[in-house]
Amino acid sequence: MKKANMILSHLSSLPQFKVLKRQECYQKYLSLLSPKWQKAIAFLYIKEETLFIAVTHPGFKMELNYNRDLLKSLLIQLNTHVLECKMLTASQVVIFHSKYHALPKEKNLESTVPYYQERSTGSFTLPQDTKLKEHFKRIKALIQCKQ
Repeated sequence: MKKANMILSHLSSLPQFKVLKRQECYQKYLSLLSPKWQKAIAFLYIKEETLFIAVTHPGFKMELNYNRDLLKSLLIQLNTHVLECKMLTASQVVIFHSKYHALPKEKNLESTVPYYQERSTGSFTLPQDTKLKEHFKRIKALIQCKQ
């Protein structure tokens, strides 16, 4: 019986799914970076021998610009040590700010208590039972109080 990872590796080796292999290599490249830089990078891709890195904040752009050589050398090391990622070659590194983030931030939904206007006027017939009559009078008083 075939295992799931065996089937997925076979599918990713097919030509129509070469993007999946490339994406996996991008994730390996990101895992080589420090956690601070991993959070700073929104996404990255390689096009025409140029590594494009999109950052989430312009301040990170300046910091990564100073470390361009390090980014390029990490990519070269990834190519030499990981055989699946040999197709990732880049001679240049371009860093730009992007307003699009890889993972959307989770929004905290604040639960609020809905406030409704009282639609009842409190005019209804009272029952004959004394206990029920007292409860109905309390309800009538609460309704008239809220208006």
